[in-house]
Amino acid sequence: MNDPHLTRRELLGRTAALLGTAAFGNVFGSRLYGADPAPWMPGQTHFPAKAKQVIYLHMVGGPSQMDMFDHKPQMQAMFDKDLPDSIRKGQRLTTMSSGQTRFPVAPSKYTFTRSGACGMWVTDLLPKLAKRADDICWIRSLHTEAINHEPAITHMQTGNQISGRPCLGAWASYALGSLNANLPTFVVLVATPSNREQEQAISARLWSSGYLPGEHAGVSFRSHGDPILFINNPDGVSPEVRRETLDGIAKLNEIAYQRSLDPETRTRTLQYEMANRMQASVPELTAIANEPDSVMQLYGDQARIPGTFANSALMARRLVERGVRFVQVYHNNWDHHANVGGRMPSQCRDIDQPCAGLIEDLKQRGLLDSTLIIWGGEFGRTIYSQGGLTVDNYGRDHHPRCFTMWMCGGGAKGGVIHGETDDFSYNIVKDPVHVRDFHATVLRLLGFDHQRLSYRYQGLDGRLTGVEPAQVVKALVS
Repeated sequence: MNDPHLTRRELLGRTAALLGTAAFGNVFGSRLYGADPAPWMPGQTHFPAKAKQVIYLHMVGGPSQMDMFDHKPQMQAMFDKDLPDSIRKGQRLTTMSSGQTRFPVAPSKYTFTRSGACGMWVTDLLPKLAKRADDICWIRSLHTEAINHEPAITHMQTGNQISGRPCLGAWASYALGSLNANLPTFVVLVATPSNREQEQAISARLWSSGYLPGEHAGVSFRSHGDPILFINNPDGVSPEVRRETLDGIAKLNEIAYQRSLDPETRTRTLQYEMANRMQASVPELTAIANEPDSVMQLYGDQARIPGTFANSALMARRLVERGVRFVQVYHNNWDHHANVGGRMPSQCRDIDQPCAGLIEDLKQRGLLDSTLIIWGGEFGRTIYSQGGLTVDNYGRDHHPRCFTMWMCGGGAKGGVIHGETDDFSYNIVKDPVHVRDFHATVLRLLGFDHQRLSYRYQGLDGRLTGVEPAQVVKALVS
């Protein structure tokens, strides 16, 4: 038994006949060693699903809620006055503004208009999205404990501030399974903003499968060159040679699996096979130039430029149309520590028409009812200015106590405005929604009870919402 490559699972298998170990292993082995004791059957929902697919538009950096959706006209009279201690309440600050001698209130320089029958206040920088106000479910009372980007975006994506957990897309892949065997279940697109003044670093850990099987990790599509690295055969390698090679690798992987019982070995085989099938499906998928002019007009001229947010939004529609379960789109440069006056207009131009166009496009194709669109960042911004303050320009620091997100389609209740903040857009005064509550609600729209959708790992039943209290926000569900 002095074998350095022997795994715990293999050791248990070899000694199963001794002293009742077999019975012990059959009853308790999976619970001790991390296997899922009752593998999930993809598509087996707890409730009838309202959403079958998801497009998640994440604004990396934390959009300023009071410059976009949380209108606070009372702040005009507070310009350059100190934020009252009774509002701040000793809140923890980032090191970027904690050293300031004062915290001057910076009213939004932008004008707002009531939009739709619901009367949602939307900045005039988003005129096309404002016309969709009654299709959208507005949530102005999101909150989190995380105050810096790394833990905050990790929390929003995976339900935990510590990296290594499965993200929302991976959970959707695991729970719902595939609708198209020739495309990944979970696809990631990273859009390039027009203004690149202060982008945040993002990495594949955000679309990781964590402790779920590796096949549920997001597959990142590139905007330039081959959509996926090494998807095409090298020069001189024919499809027949490729097929023969994959068959040989699959046999070797099966031998390795029988020795180690490591599920990631079979995951590797599945990934090779997926890549082979994608050689035929991806070229047609990425041929956006074949879209008619009427569709391009929905998303705007930027949709013709690879890598833009408009192009990514259109690609997201093409992906869900072809059966991809979960599409994650990242749009950077929302970390507005300075120059809100210079950067906010370009950020809003990037997303306004594409977001409105995506809603209309899905609606026209009969896909909006079954496709949930999510829009939001990892936290909000402060009403006080970070750095210098003028009437026309200011900066805003991170603010976890309140921020705005929205959903559309997929069972989200259109025209609802949920939650309220105080006059300073600093504290929530009605209907708070924690990140865990938001995740529980999204899972409910997908047909799952967040307390029952779990995966056994290292003796624990892991869940997206973790072990702290979380509840479905019923007011958001149609």
